[in-house]
Amino acid sequence: MNKLLSPGNLITIGGASLSLIGLTAYFTDATNLSVPTFFYGVPIFLIGISLKTTEVPPAQRVVSANKFESERNKGPKELDKLLKDVTRWRYGQSCQLEASLRVLKLWDIDNPPQLVEIEELVKDGDYGIRMRFKMAGVPLERWNNQKERLGRFFAKGLSAELFCPTPSEIDLTLLPQKPKENKQAV
Repeated sequence: MNKLLSPGNLITIGGASLSLIGLTAYFTDATNLSVPTFFYGVPIFLIGISLKTTEVPPAQRVVSANKFESERNKGPKELDKLLKDVTRWRYGQSCQLEASLRVLKLWDIDNPPQLVEIEELVKDGDYGIRMRFKMAGVPLERWNNQKERLGRFFAKGLSAELFCPTPSEIDLTLLPQKPKENKQAV
């Protein structure tokens, strides 16, 4: 998603444009145009600036949105909801999935983990997703302690796999659990 086209940027630019038109009209004695544009433009500009201060960009999508469309429809609905949630602009939060990370005790108030990218994948015929986080202030051992809970947290019947591609990043892969084989005594 184009970072220049965020809602915060569009509102800020719109408000600044209206304010500038209003000021120009005022100094050129076009009072019919100056009053409404200036008085609407300044508050809109201030709203845009306040949105920009609390803006969290969407996670980068590694695979195009329509590549796994048929698999996504067969997979858990919670994964589709999660995918849509993290690929949109957020306001008033420190990072994507802030509430979930707090509940999972994977939160550091001064340096929270940041969701960098999300990827849809199919592994052994099962649809899943991979999320890459910058670990920031949360050590790897805390992620490993929550591994069992991570899969169940996002959807019933999922298992979590953790992998560190770099020392400062962690990949969380969510895939459906394989049914355990029943071994009967003979």
